[in-house]
Amino acid sequence: MTDVRDPEEPRPYRAGFACFVGRPNAGKSTLTNAIVGTKIAITSNKPQTTRHVIRAVLHRPDSQLVLVDTPGLHRPRTLLGERLNDLVRETWSEVDVIGLCIPANEPIGRGDRFITGELASLKATVLAVVTKTDLVDKKRLAEQLLAVSELADFADVVPVSAVSGHQIDTLVDVMTGYLPESPQLYPDDMLTDDPEQVLVAELIREAALEGVRDELPHSIAVVVEEMIPEGNLTRIYADVYVERPSQKAIMIGHRGSRMKEVGTTARRQIEELLGTRIYLDLHVRVAKDWQRDPKQLRKLGF
Repeated sequence: MTDVRDPEEPRPYRAGFACFVGRPNAGKSTLTNAIVGTKIAITSNKPQTTRHVIRAVLHRPDSQLVLVDTPGLHRPRTLLGERLNDLVRETWSEVDVIGLCIPANEPIGRGDRFITGELASLKATVLAVVTKTDLVDKKRLAEQLLAVSELADFADVVPVSAVSGHQIDTLVDVMTGYLPESPQLYPDDMLTDDPEQVLVAELIREAALEGVRDELPHSIAVVVEEMIPEGNLTRIYADVYVERPSQKAIMIGHRGSRMKEVGTTARRQIEELLGTRIYLDLHVRVAKDWQRDPKQLRKLGF
């Protein structure tokens, strides 16, 4: 017998967890920020920018969508890489909905097929999200949508552009439709459950990533040592870690020029996040080969 819902009857409240997955640089963090409408996850054109699991909460009258921003799944070359992959798989097993992000402007590759295979055994609802649609014409988008739909039996395939906002609301409608009926999970005013220090450290790292090349992006870690509110000013003391003295020189720049740029950019973003004036004190330190050292990884929060 078919269950026909009375149109006058209020829709059931739904709440649950979702995450976007995909190869590095598929646009996962940008999409998370676009959906929540504020900057929660850091973004960069460097692959594997995301290192921490960050939860962003989207509130709607009839639903609450908790987006879990995870690192991209990749072939690990260090102990840090292995730990990040473990973190990703653990998140996958705990969410209700997974959106596999595949860029519209790049052909489907081995990485996409590998991740699709990894998702096949999970209990979560898996849908495909074709990202960066603003970078292609209609013909190329149609070809990509067809290729993606042939990749696996997805619950839905949704094309979006996080930059222009095209189809973002549609994607949220589709995702919340697959969430379980549930009471609210987080209070109305909560946008993220992450401590401020984690978000501040991530914004400093994002600023530090700008303009660096080769292996240096992967060698940068940030630890916020202290945040001291003083009236309408917050003093923040943070350390930027690299793995070698030569990297420290690059990070500081000629007569400290690079760190000044990092400080200016980070301070602006942090003031926006916290809604207060910021005094930011940054120091660059060397933690030799920290990505491969379990003791150093623990110290740096991994």
